Amino acid sequence: MTLYVMDTDHLSLFDRNHPVVVSRVLTSRQTVSEKLSTTVVSLEEQVKGRLAQISKAATNPEHLILAYQRLSTALNVFDGLMILDYNAVADGYFREFRKAGVRVGTQDLRIASIVLAHGGVLLTRNRRDFEKVAGLSFQD
Repeated sequence: MTLYVMDTDHLSLFDRNHPVVVSRVLTSRQTVSEKLSTTVVSLEEQVKGRLAQISKAATNPEHLILAYQRLSTALNVFDGLMILDYNAVADGYFREFRKAGVRVGTQDLRIASIVLAHGGVLLTRNRRDFEKVAGLSFQD
């Protein structure tokens, strides 16, 4: 069984109803040979972004209502997805990559480390950064 892991960008595309991403997610959910997941880091990024929108909109009722709706919608994206933890194995990968001088953003490197720790395939459009991570399997 293949474990596919959506990065934050793919979650955003799914949230915005990108036709190709939505179609593939729905197909994957019906296929026994594939497991669709994301990482706790992507969950963190999505929630932080939506909470920032809520804070920014606090003085405008229309914007505040919309910001809360977007938070609810964003959380619904995670329904049916397995959320992979940042565990000791992932932290080990992360620290090894940092020590080796891998030049990838902290959150992306944590996502890559989680994917490696769980033996998954990362779904991302960010080839430029993730190809720097040795041993990481990824697809767009």
